[in-house]
Amino acid sequence: MTDPTPTDADLRAALNRVRTEVGKAVVGQDGAVTGLIIALLANGHVLLEGVPGVAKTLLVRTLSRTLHLETRRLQFTPDLMPGDVTGSLAYDPGTGDFTFREGPVFTNILLADEINRTPPKTQSALLEAMEERQVSADGVTRPLPDPFLVAATQNPIEYEGTYSLPEAQLDRFLMKLVLEVPERDAEWAMLRRHADGFDPHDLARAGVEPVLDAAQLAAARAAAARIGVSDDVLAYVVDLARATRRSPSMRLGVSPRASTGLLAAAKAWAWLTGYDSLTPDHVQAMLLPVWRHRVQLRPEAELEGVAVDQVLRGIVQQVQVPL
Repeated sequence: MTDPTPTDADLRAALNRVRTEVGKAVVGQDGAVTGLIIALLANGHVLLEGVPGVAKTLLVRTLSRTLHLETRRLQFTPDLMPGDVTGSLAYDPGTGDFTFREGPVFTNILLADEINRTPPKTQSALLEAMEERQVSADGVTRPLPDPFLVAATQNPIEYEGTYSLPEAQLDRFLMKLVLEVPERDAEWAMLRRHADGFDPHDLARAGVEPVLDAAQLAAARAAAARIGVSDDVLAYVVDLARATRRSPSMRLGVSPRASTGLLAAAKAWAWLTGYDSLTPDHVQAMLLPVWRHRVQLRPEAELEGVAVDQVLRGIVQQVQVPL
């Protein structure tokens, strides 16, 4: 007897259990957890930024444990080479031939830890994998597993020993989630867990259990993709994008890829919250995490202390919302 096809309610309940399981190990980062779930639904990649010690790596490791998916971790360092990411040809003395040895990128979830501690040449090794979900080597194209998600962590760029990610690389991340230092109560709760014996390296002991498999995730993605979108809401997304390109504070506005990314993330958020069609509220809720890393301020705006999020919020207030 085959298992019945899960309903949308079943799938939403499973994703809510993912949030609950992650909360067993990570405290005070509910927004980042939701963002990662939306990225899974929208088939996109996530960049997690925050100072060292705010549980960026633990968040991704815990999320991975809640999913019946293969996960690999790659620590990015200044001496890491592109072949260490994607794989390389290796000589087999037994056969006398060169064979391709797959790199860590051949997995479902790749935790790219401290991605901005490696030079741009190695960072760019992920470009093809993130966009086309494939790796080309020695004239052969090799597809990556499905689903495939890059969850990259980075320290703020002004920290010593970091490299700016190339613009083309940044544009391939669906979302940039900023992890702040937790509030007092959340930090107290975290310390209470550690005082009671919590070990972040032993998630099984913490009671974190897998709750979602690849088939359920595929069904949830398909359901999110079916969310209806009116012409007026599509026009609203276009108007927002064009406003970033005209803004006097911006040196670089968002690309058409950013518009499609915002649409995908907004549809995922609409489905996750139980809506059948997209509204401007869903678009506005996703605009900051989807666009904040794709725009660049003019130097004079930076000197005046203007922040990207501040400019984007101003654009949301200025662009007319469809009724």
